[in-house]
Amino acid sequence: MTFCISTYNNLSYLKIAIDSVRKNSYFKDATFIIHAENCNDGTNEWLEENKDKYNLKIYIEPNNKVVRGIGGGMDFCASKVKTEYIMFLHSDFYVSKNWDKACLDVFEKYPDKKLWVSSYRVQPNIFKEDSRPGTFMADNDEFGEFHHNFNSEHFENWAEEFTKINDIEIRKGEGVSGLIRKKDWDEVGGNDPLFSPASWEDMDLFIRLQMEGCNFILSSKSLIYHFGARGSHFPEDDFSKKSDRQVKAETNNAQKWYTKWGFPPIFDELRFVKVTEDYIKRYAEIKNEKN
Repeated sequence: MTFCISTYNNLSYLKIAIDSVRKNSYFKDATFIIHAENCNDGTNEWLEENKDKYNLKIYIEPNNKVVRGIGGGMDFCASKVKTEYIMFLHSDFYVSKNWDKACLDVFEKYPDKKLWVSSYRVQPNIFKEDSRPGTFMADNDEFGEFHHNFNSEHFENWAEEFTKINDIEIRKGEGVSGLIRKKDWDEVGGNDPLFSPASWEDMDLFIRLQMEGCNFILSSKSLIYHFGARGSHFPEDDFSKKSDRQVKAETNNAQKWYTKWGFPPIFDELRFVKVTEDYIKRYAEIKNEKN
């Protein structure tokens, strides 16, 4: 497999993510692609200085006028992948031991299925949610809600026990992160650049993947710590307000969603985007329009 991260001005968390992937992955020496777009926080310089240490393939685009954003960054990384599997990550993840092998085990368990496999998440409760299927909401001071106070040793020990005693599989994808076969990614065409730079692109991708026969599985045997939208919502670690870029993107992309699909997203009991007859009909129209 190939690990892929696309990042934008998130250096403090990117350092943690890269270090954890090389430290805790089963496939420690797998190809690791990092795409940095329009970064001016020291990311570009740090990547150049540390690419050999972490064995990274880095692609730096410092002055993109047409912004790729989250989805476009994933597409860019995927275009460089030569392996059978792509593992997409966010730059605000910390992965636990053998998290990647646990995802691959799901593919081996269901060899005849087209799959998107996601890791169970642990997240500081910065959004003040009661619960979320597939995510354990931890007290902010349990593991640490910031890069500077994160207790990686405590999380790794906790994760080892959690994965040992839990064996949960739910039908859900989490964000645009997870393991997928490269051929299945190419077949669906990746993300829609319409939703650049961020917001709504994951729901759009997951709807299209479902309509192309992809099955979604989130497994508790694979565990990651997600600091919580630090690369988009709260890049300055200020939980009192979202970034201006994120607020603008959410507003614009909500309208773009209606322009593309014609009706709002619908969610099932697991809070996963649901395909309905209306979506199936509209998807057929979109494919015909392209042809």
